[in-house]
Parts: sequence; structure tokens; C-alpha cells
Amino acid sequence: MIDQFFHLLRDIPGFLDGFITAHGAWVYALLFAIIFCETGLVVTPFLPGDSLLFTVGALAARGSMNVWFVSALLIVAGVLGDAVNYHLGKYFGPRIFRGEGTTGFARLINRKHLDRAHEFFEKYGGKAVILGRFVPLVRTFVPFVAGAGAMNYGKFGVYNVAGAIAWVGLCVGAGWFFGNIDWVKRNFEAVVIGIIVVSLIPVAFEYVTHKRRAAGSRGAAPATDAAKP
Repeated sequence: MIDQFFHLLRDIPGFLDGFITAHGAWVYALLFAIIFCETGLVVTPFLPGDSLLFTVGALAARGSMNVWFVSALLIVAGVLGDAVNYHLGKYFGPRIFRGEGTTGFARLINRKHLDRAHEFFEKYGGKAVILGRFVPLVRTFVPFVAGAGAMNYGKFGVYNVAGAIAWVGLCVGAGWFFGNIDWVKRNFEAVVIGIIVVSLIPVAFEYVTHKRRAAGSRGAAPATDAAKP
């Protein structure tokens, strides 16, 4: 297993190309499912989004996939995901924001991420549906917040489609562009590892920010008590 692992690291492009060739349509189905769940289910914000789309573009540049077909497929996945998320928010959202949802589905939702998405939506309004596509974690919760806030579905639908086209187009397009550069083709393994590292940065930032806020809250508590008569 160790030998196979190091062989994989030495030839990631060959492994990925072989995997796509061997599994064919199932690869497209898997990609569709990941993007749909990452945008459509508030319980799966940890799934890859930007990094996956970039990798898809880079692989398409190598000829492993049809860039137009996979882009259209993932745009549809993103649109359907946000639509489902909107309706989940419309049904569950009001009760959760009122604090009534304390069991079942509500307990699976990360309230911290939900509150952050709510602030993002309050700041940018309907445009948050487009802008949120480019913010990890936020993009999973903004459609839910839009549904909970009873945003007009026709207006949401326009933002939803526009955001999915922009997000998939830019991320896959960037992967396609860089994937056609000779240096990237020769060092594809380093690029894949770099994509993984970059995809972890938002998670690390969110963790550090949360720790600092928690530490600040604990530090402020004694001062509040001292101010009491």
C-alpha cells in the first residue's frame, strides 16, 4: 500500500487520467453529486467547491474530459443545488432563526456558518446569491438564508443561474488556462497539491477566527463582572 501511495504521488496525472478512462460516466455523476451537495445541502459545506472546479478544468486541458460538457453539467448541478437549498430554507429557516428548531435537521446545521451567511446576505442583498458562490462555506448557506427570508423565487432564480455560470465558468476556465501551460503540465503533481493546500486555507482561517473570538469573549467576561457595583 505504501509503494502504491508513493507511485500515485509520482504520477498523479496518470492515475487521474486512468481513473476517468476506467469509470467514464460515473466520474461525471460523482462530480455532479459533489457540486450539488456542496451547494444544495447545508449539512455538507465541507465538500470541495472551487478547488474541485479548478482541478476539473486542469484535467480537461489534458484532454481527460470534455470541458464544455463538464462545465454545463456542473452549472446545472450548482443551479439545482441552490434551488433545493432555497426551498429547504423556506421550509425550515424561519423556525430555526426563531430558535424553535432544536431537534432533527436543525441540529445538523452549523449555526455559526448560518449566522455568517445571514450577515453576508444582509450586507449585499440579492447580489449575495452571486457573490456568495465565491466564498467557501458562505455559498452553502446563502441560498438557505434567502429562502428563510422569503426572497422572491423569480428574483432568486435569476441570481442563482447567473452565479452558477460565473462560478463554474471562472473556476473551470482558470483550471483550463493554467492546465494548458507547459510548466503546469510538467509539474501537475505540485499543482494538485497546491490546490489542496489552497482549499484548506478558508477552513484554517475560519478556525483561527473562531478561536480568537472565543478567547476575546472569555477575556471580556471578567471586565464585565468588575464593572458591577
